[in-house]
Amino acid sequence: KKKTVSFSSMPNDRKINSTAACISLMLEGCELKKVRSNSRMYSRFFVLDADMRSVRWEPSKKDSEKAKIEIKSVKEVRVGKKTPVLRSNGLSDQFPDECAFSIIYGDNYESLDLVASSADVVSAWVMGLRYLVSYGKHSPEAPGTGHPSLRTSWISSVFDLADLEKSGRIPVSRAVQLIKALNPGMKTSTIELKFKELQKASERPGVEVACDLFVEAYCELCTRPEIFFLLVQFSSNKEYLGVKDLLMFLEVEQGMEGVTEEKCLEIVSKYEPSKEGREKGYLAIDGFTRYLLSADCSIFDPQHRKVCQDMAQPLSHYYISSAHSACLLEDNFWGRSDISGYISALGLGCRSIELVLWDGPEGEPVVYTSPSAASCVPFRAVVGLIDQHAFTASAYPLILCLVVRCSAPQQRLAAQCLRKTLGEKLYLEPPNPVASYLPSPEELKGRILIKGKKLPPTCEDSEGEVSDEEEGWELARRLGQEDREAPEGGGLRRVRLSRELSELVSLCQAVPFQDFESSRRGQRYWEMCSFSEVEAGRFANECPAELVSYNKRFLSRIYPSPMRIDASNMNPQDFWKCGCQMVAMNYQTPGLMMDLNAGWFRQNGACGYVLRPAIMREEVSYFSANAKDSLPGVPAQLLHLKVISGQNLPKPKGSGAKGEVVEPYVCAEIHGIPADCAEHRTKTALQSGDNPIFDESLEFQINLPELAVLRFVVLDDDYIGDEFIAQYTIPFECLQPGYRHVPLQSLAGEPLPHATLFVHVAITDRRGGGKGHRRGLAGRRGRRVREYTSTKATGIKAIDEVFRTATQPLREATDLRENVQNALVSFKELCGLTPAANMKQCILTVSTWLLHSDSAPSVTLNLAEQYPPMEAQGPIPDLLRKVLTAYETMIQTSRTLIESADAVYGKLIQAQQAGMDFHKELHRIETKEGLRGRKLQKALESFAWNITVLKGQADLLKHAKAEALDNLWQIHNAGQSCGIGRNGSASPEPSRLRAPLEPIPE
Repeated sequence: KKKTVSFSSMPNDRKINSTAACISLMLEGCELKKVRSNSRMYSRFFVLDADMRSVRWEPSKKDSEKAKIEIKSVKEVRVGKKTPVLRSNGLSDQFPDECAFSIIYGDNYESLDLVASSADVVSAWVMGLRYLVSYGKHSPEAPGTGHPSLRTSWISSVFDLADLEKSGRIPVSRAVQLIKALNPGMKTSTIELKFKELQKASERPGVEVACDLFVEAYCELCTRPEIFFLLVQFSSNKEYLGVKDLLMFLEVEQGMEGVTEEKCLEIVSKYEPSKEGREKGYLAIDGFTRYLLSADCSIFDPQHRKVCQDMAQPLSHYYISSAHSACLLEDNFWGRSDISGYISALGLGCRSIELVLWDGPEGEPVVYTSPSAASCVPFRAVVGLIDQHAFTASAYPLILCLVVRCSAPQQRLAAQCLRKTLGEKLYLEPPNPVASYLPSPEELKGRILIKGKKLPPTCEDSEGEVSDEEEGWELARRLGQEDREAPEGGGLRRVRLSRELSELVSLCQAVPFQDFESSRRGQRYWEMCSFSEVEAGRFANECPAELVSYNKRFLSRIYPSPMRIDASNMNPQDFWKCGCQMVAMNYQTPGLMMDLNAGWFRQNGACGYVLRPAIMREEVSYFSANAKDSLPGVPAQLLHLKVISGQNLPKPKGSGAKGEVVEPYVCAEIHGIPADCAEHRTKTALQSGDNPIFDESLEFQINLPELAVLRFVVLDDDYIGDEFIAQYTIPFECLQPGYRHVPLQSLAGEPLPHATLFVHVAITDRRGGGKGHRRGLAGRRGRRVREYTSTKATGIKAIDEVFRTATQPLREATDLRENVQNALVSFKELCGLTPAANMKQCILTVSTWLLHSDSAPSVTLNLAEQYPPMEAQGPIPDLLRKVLTAYETMIQTSRTLIESADAVYGKLIQAQQAGMDFHKELHRIETKEGLRGRKLQKALESFAWNITVLKGQADLLKHAKAEALDNLWQIHNAGQSCGIGRNGSASPEPSRLRAPLEPIPE
């Protein structure tokens, strides 16, 4: 069932761009559905009285004086299904969340629950009501007078500057250019059409416009209703945000910590266009819109714009941005080699480049990959280019993967060229024989490593035979240069290798892969294997755990199947989930796979190295790459994503006709481990122009957040086939919460000027075990069997006894966390908030109810105590009583958690360490116990599972304690700032502020 959610669908095609427009709609009245506590709905006509003091509805069995709500009695206006009546099972599926709203009113906090025909009608009523509630408190002026002139006077001053002749009129063409300059991205035709409409309506046609018409056109064109709605929601004083309002918005909604009034004044002075606003510290709608669109408010966490991960781990612990045929501009077979491909790849932070060396016609080696000999590039030129650009985008090591297809004399020339050109940058030190792992990217900064074959130590000649790389033979066949037949019996081909080239290989010695057991026993840490996409895909499906384990110590490189003659790309996530570090991509081929690769490597300052999840690095850990649910010891998270609107969306490429209307929808995709892969789409925004309103909420469960990528795709809904408009790909770990703009990109990954999506992001921990799902009040009350994570039997008595000691602490840890989670959700629901809300929002909501009462606040927070009680002064209504009870439960469960966590954590870590003491002796014990085959495999898996579970549950408990302390800090902070706190001198140390990026624990 399609629903149109567009602000342009207001009655008479009215666009809501001011509070006055909202109140005007309310004065005219409209039909809304009134929801009763028995879940039945009745259509009623709701209207705002002419004196703007009451909202009435008819028909009603009550007399007209009772079928009304006085504005002064309104405590709160909630958007969405935020009351027990609207959450009840009988109703929840009958209408979308964005079409419902509730008015909480009266001394007993009753709720009037309403459903509108569309989200825009809800927005108008909610905006208008919130304004009237605030306006009734703050000022006796009528709407439309007073402060809205702040914006009008600024626009008028812009008009006056453009009125060079000082005649009070300016040419339409100049007015169009002026609005376009103030709103880059807006189409000239849209602005011209608006002036024609207004001139016709006011019966003032002509080539010039007066100031009042210019102001009207600007307000209608440049007011985004969804941002205006947001501003009114946080504004305590009409149509602008004061410094305190802005501070509240940044802390509560945007999740920013340590915001000061000085910081807010900086934002105002940077983004508020009006001089008066900047002087008074006001951020009006235009300044607020500019701020939300700015880089300061980006969806991408600025912490990740620079290197922010631990770079001192072994090289094998990182994903490494890798290119396959970097020099190609088109496809593998028909493509032409062009030296600029290397510059492009290195500029994007690529840290591994493949070079296939062929015999050149003039006695020196060349690099080429197309069938035309004329398109080859001299190897010398490529090395010179690499020397010049190797470290422009990243200081971390570059790996050159040499695939040798040239004769020994030309190999010597290649080796001389590498030594002479790269000089000190070449890493030639032999591997440290006593080390167990490769050096770190930090240790190898500014160095170039050569990956290739090496002569065996027994060879003393100037050249010798080595096994050949499988890579590159498909092309050799196409070039007609395959003069080396495969040996009989299907063994590996042999090639001649010169000593000079062999001596350049140190830490990345290419060796053929035999099997995992042979690698475990005999492979040395500086040796690495290359796998074809098909072979690696088979391992990823059939033995993912062994591939993950292999990649803890050794580098593995995955190259595309030779069947990809169109240079298409494999899905890098298929191999990242198994820990494969170097997935070689065809950088010249745009599309989904390259979007994932480019988005993924943005997260660590785009330096080409990304630290793998801890669960893939720890020596003993249980990780199943193909898990279909949550992983032991990794906290699953819920991503709540609201796609609100789109701005300046371009037409799909190739859509010709000027009049063609784009009808877009947004697809949100999660790419990661199989348990996380999901896709949800919004409804199509019909007849919406370039700036559609979607206003839809999507939800995703993320089981391994460190490996998840979110991709937004905007498509044009078409009968023949949905056409691509734009995309943006971002690692889950880089998402910033709150209201954010997504900077859209083309299929080739280039920024689309001024094209954005406006979204709201919230991330919460998933409650309990099992599948993540939404729970309303009714769902929460239903009895749910609590799921406990437990250890598994290994079949070795001594080890099982150690792990058995953790059974009780594991249950206690789960109970401590779940009790707090359940209490938090109950408290948030009674406050009318979602599970994504923070504690500060809860306290501010309760204070808003109290401060909207005529009488003095009847509830206070005693901030003198570490666990501040919420105390009632005299009789209080039933709803407040329930809120107080839920708050008390939340405080008590938090206290129990905070006071008990350390002891339980200690028991879990003790059991984990006792288990780890057996690790080195594991093979001896297995032999003694006579474990073989499947039983041995099961024992090893269970051991790894137990170690992972104990460490994971201990970490979760530690995290839960930190969260509980954070909530206490928020209660103190909110209690002091909103006026319901007393004895507020004592506040927990703000040292609870955690560093925004915690190092991933080993």
